[in-house]
Amino acid sequence: MLQSFSCLKPFPNSITKFISDQPCLSLLETKCTTMNDLKKIHAQLIKTGLFNDIIAASRVLAFSASPAGDINYACSVFTRIQNPNLFAWNVIIRGFSRSSNPQIAISLFIDMLVYSSVEPGRLTYPSVFKAYAQLGLASDGRQLHGRVIKQGLDCDQFIRNTMVYMYANCGLLSEAWRMFDEEEMELDVVAWNSMVMGLAKCGEIDESRRLFDKMATRNTVSWNSMISGYVRNGKFLEALDLFQEMQGENVRPSEFTMVSLLNACACLGAITQGKWVHDYVLSQNFELNVILVTAIIDMYCKCGDVEKALQVFRTYPKGGLSCWNAMILGLATNGCEQEAIRLFSKLESSSLEPDYVSFIGVLMACNHGGMVDRARQYFSLMTEKYKIKPSIKHYSCMVDVLGNAGFLEEAEQLITSMPINGDAIIWGSLLSACRKHGNVEIAKRAVKHVIELDPDESSGYVLMSNVYAANKQFEEAIKQRLLVKEKQLEKEPGCSLIEVNGEVHEFVSGGRLHPQAKEIYPVLNELKLILQYKE
Repeated sequence: MLQSFSCLKPFPNSITKFISDQPCLSLLETKCTTMNDLKKIHAQLIKTGLFNDIIAASRVLAFSASPAGDINYACSVFTRIQNPNLFAWNVIIRGFSRSSNPQIAISLFIDMLVYSSVEPGRLTYPSVFKAYAQLGLASDGRQLHGRVIKQGLDCDQFIRNTMVYMYANCGLLSEAWRMFDEEEMELDVVAWNSMVMGLAKCGEIDESRRLFDKMATRNTVSWNSMISGYVRNGKFLEALDLFQEMQGENVRPSEFTMVSLLNACACLGAITQGKWVHDYVLSQNFELNVILVTAIIDMYCKCGDVEKALQVFRTYPKGGLSCWNAMILGLATNGCEQEAIRLFSKLESSSLEPDYVSFIGVLMACNHGGMVDRARQYFSLMTEKYKIKPSIKHYSCMVDVLGNAGFLEEAEQLITSMPINGDAIIWGSLLSACRKHGNVEIAKRAVKHVIELDPDESSGYVLMSNVYAANKQFEEAIKQRLLVKEKQLEKEPGCSLIEVNGEVHEFVSGGRLHPQAKEIYPVLNELKLILQYKE
């Protein structure tokens, strides 16, 4: 159970005596562990008039703004405090900086500067920098950096760490490096972690690993940052290998580590490793929060074990909307279209409400099941009943549904009437449907958009060549292939992954770098001969 106010410094003796002399406040410090407990004590404080005291009000505020509390309740408490002191301002700003609405932390900080006589202190700025980092507003954070320098607080290590984090998290690596290099040996693990995370986020994964290896001291966050960085950059095997190193160092992983590993297994299709991670989560008694359960469901779905995903989903009925979405998407992509639609209907009748991801899942189910009319109904339902503004992904799903069913004119009209500009993917989807149904005229218009939007990609020319070839216009088909060579466009080779005896093997089209290539290709040639003989 979380202990109340464990992150706060001990009180001065005078305040400690004041609290001990008040039974309600004493209960607040020793017995309050949930919001229900707090509300009862808060009501008693109001009834006795003690809430008017700044010390009492601050303690109520502190709990409600903590991770165990309710930030909205904290906001309500704060607005009822007359002349809040620095402690109260710091508590509410910090609470919102780590909430889902960090912009409110910045607004409160501005209110503090403009409307109060309280000056920010060294504990105020880190929360504001964190809020800027969460919002990706490092350009605004620069102005706050200037204020910190004017106040002579730029050498404060706590503040410097959060500034490094802000710049690194927002991709301003030159600014982050400048601060990091000035006193590198004096910076603590927080700054190192911020740089490792920031570099990985910007795609500098090798530099991130170099810095990670250079760290004199690492904590769980360090390992999580590097592992999640590998996953973010598509280096899934490296993520799994690093986790083995983490275990070798006897570092206790967190649920964030597990989520990254599950994502890696999902992308690799590594069901054996994924099951091991799931078993590890259960054996180590990790808290099965919404994020972790969603990752487990997603892993099983992407590895093709829908039954196991459903079992996990049913075991945690209060998993949240993300679990429903992962299950609907998983069913839709694994050939279980009717089950996906039924689950979506259950979602509608539950206490939850479908969001834009839910509709992507059900539209995908309609696409794979060839259910055009139902897709049209869901698209209307999304906009009319739930007031969800369609994204490019929703439009792409509808174009896929219509295109695959042969409604090419309607699909093209949908793209041209969208309130947002179509991308190369959605026009490529229409082009692919034209190849399937042999519509050269619409294909010509579609390929023009594909090439304009992504001139360095060869797929548009290849698809157009296939359209011409399907219509026996072979000269035009050859011209499209020649254009690929003239423009020196290279098609990225296909890649597939297979798990054998718990080990993931990667095969690239035309590649011979696999260590067992000499043994594999003779077998493939034999299989090819057998298939040709059977034909």
